[in-house]
Amino acid sequence: MVSVALYCTPNIAIDEGELDETFVRASGPGGQNVNKLSTAVQLRFDARRSAALPNAVAVRLMRLAGRRLTQDGIIVISAQRFRTQDRNRADARERLAEMVAEAAVPPTPRRATRPTLASKKRRLDDKSKRGATKRLRGDGGAGD
Repeated sequence: MVSVALYCTPNIAIDEGELDETFVRASGPGGQNVNKLSTAVQLRFDARRSAALPNAVAVRLMRLAGRRLTQDGIIVISAQRFRTQDRNRADARERLAEMVAEAAVPPTPRRATRPTLASKKRRLDDKSKRGATKRLRGDGGAGD
């Protein structure tokens, strides 16, 4: 039986073994605890080699990750908003699940459209009005 860590969409669930969490000292809220406890979480997920993600979703996810993506295709999410390790851990996992869910939605293809006849006429009328305005400027068009 596979232990499932993260349900991102009804079709995509990431296995616990694919997530790597390290706990580091946070710079955020916590008073003296900041100096003593490692409450911040760095969640690492190898999007390129994940068995849970279809190839198209992995490609979109890596594009969506931006600067959180390393050169090796590993997504690093840092969470240090909260004072406890558990809440930061849940926050990091939730943010990863949101990213995967967003990447799972395929982009809608662009449909080529043609301008209407009325819009073509409006554009040409505007062009002729601008041209007439420019002709009135300067010395009246008498070239030297």
